[in-house]
Amino acid sequence: MTKDEFVQRFQMQALPDSVHKFRYPHKLKSAAVLIPIVSNHGQLEVLLTKRASHLRHHPGQISFPGGKTEPSDQSPIATALRETEEEIGLKSEDIQILGQLKSYQTISGYEITPIVAFAQKNQSYRFDDNEVAEVFHVPLSHFLMREHHIQVATFHRGESHNIHFMPYQNYNIWGATAAILHDLSILLN
Repeated sequence: MTKDEFVQRFQMQALPDSVHKFRYPHKLKSAAVLIPIVSNHGQLEVLLTKRASHLRHHPGQISFPGGKTEPSDQSPIATALRETEEEIGLKSEDIQILGQLKSYQTISGYEITPIVAFAQKNQSYRFDDNEVAEVFHVPLSHFLMREHHIQVATFHRGESHNIHFMPYQNYNIWGATAAILHDLSILLN
C-alpha cells in the first residue's frame, strides 16, 4: 500500500466500531496515543515502542508513543504529540496528523484516543530511557494480513471479551495496541 492509497482509504471510509466491545462502568482517565506511519523506501511501516522493563505499569510491553492527558493538553492530538516528543524525541513538525480512530477502553482504567499520522523516518530516535527501551518499525502489511490477528476470549468482571495478539518476529504485540491495530486494519481493508 502506498502513502496515497493509505490516505485515500483512511479518509474515505467510515470509522468502524471497535472490535473491543467491553465498556467499563466507572469513570476512566483520558489518554491518547500516536499511530505513526513511516514511509521507508516506499514501504509503509508502523512505529512502535517497547516500554522500559522497570516501569510499574505494563513493563516491557509493546505500545504506541502516548500516555495520560495532562490538564494543559487542549485535545487528544496535543496529548499524543506531547507524549511522542517526550518518549522518543519525534517533534510535532515532523508529524502529519490524518485523523483518529474510535476510543478504546482498557482494563487499567484508561480511555485511549488513537491518533493516526504520518511521521518522518528518523534514523536515531532520542528516546527517554525512563519510559522506552526500544523503538522499532513493523511493515503495515503485516497488520493487514488476517492470519496475523489472534483473539483469545477471556472474562473480566463476569463479562466476556477478547484479548488481541499480533506477534511479529520476537515482539509479542498484544492487548490495547493489538486491538487498535486490528481496528486500523479493518478501516484500511
